[in-house]
Amino acid sequence: MGRIIAIANQKGGVGKTTTAINLAASLAAADMRTLLLDLDPQSNASSGLGIRKGSYAKSTYDVVVHGLPIEATLVPTELESLFVAPASRELVGATMELSQEENRHQRLKSALEPIHSRFDFILIDCPPSLDILTVNALIAAHSLLIPIQCEYFALEGVSELMETVGQIRRLRNPALEIEGVLLTMFDERTNLSNQVMQDLKSFFGDKVLSTIIPRNIRLGEAPSHGRPILLYDIKSKGAEAYIRLAKEIIHVTEKSIGKGLERPVGDA
Repeated sequence: MGRIIAIANQKGGVGKTTTAINLAASLAAADMRTLLLDLDPQSNASSGLGIRKGSYAKSTYDVVVHGLPIEATLVPTELESLFVAPASRELVGATMELSQEENRHQRLKSALEPIHSRFDFILIDCPPSLDILTVNALIAAHSLLIPIQCEYFALEGVSELMETVGQIRRLRNPALEIEGVLLTMFDERTNLSNQVMQDLKSFFGDKVLSTIIPRNIRLGEAPSHGRPILLYDIKSKGAEAYIRLAKEIIHVTEKSIGKGLERPVGDA
C-alpha cells in the first residue's frame, strides 16, 4: 500500500512545489514507484517535470470534478519510476463547481483508492490556500509535509493550517499524521535562518525534519528547464539536500508503519 503525502502550506513562496518536484524525483531515483499529483491550478509541479501546459488532454480537474479515473491522466517522466497527474487552470473553478456536491470533500480519496497500492509514494502538491482542493488532499492523505521558508513571519498562517488539520482529524481523517516540517531556503550564514530554525523546533518539536533545504541558485534554475534538480545538476547542494530528504522520508515511513514498504503491484 502506497504512502500518500500531502505537501501543503497556504503561505506562498515557501518551496512547496520545489519540494514536491524534487522529493518525487529523488524517491523515484531510489527505486520507489512514485506518483506526483498536481492539484495547484498554476500547474508548476507539472511543468517543472517537463510536462508542458496544454500538452495533455485530461488533468486532475477532470478527476476531482468529473470523476475521471486517475489512470487516464498519468504522464510518464524522464525517470522510469515517476509518473505525474498534471493540473490545469480549470481547477480554479473547482470550489464553485463542487459546492453543491454531497461528497465534495471525498472526491480525491475515492479517486486514489483504486490505484494507491500500485505506488510506494503518492505526493500531492496542494495549492497555496486552504480551499476545497487542499481539504480533499488532507482527507485522502496518510500524512502532511509542511515546507516552511526560513524568513520573518515563517509561522504566519501555520496555526490556521494546524487548525484545519485538527478539524479534518476530528471529522474526516482521524489517522492523518504530520510527516514532518521541512525548513527551506536556509542560509546558514545568517542569524535569521538559525533563529527561525530554533523557533520552529520550539513550536513543532521532533516533527522538524533533520534535512534542511539550503538557498541554492541551481534549485531556482531547474524548473525553467523542466527538470528536477537531480537531473539538472546532481552535484549541487540542492540535489544533495533532496536526496537526503527522500532517504529521511523513506525512513520515517518505514518507522511509522513498523515494517518495510510493500512493493507495488502492476504497471502504471
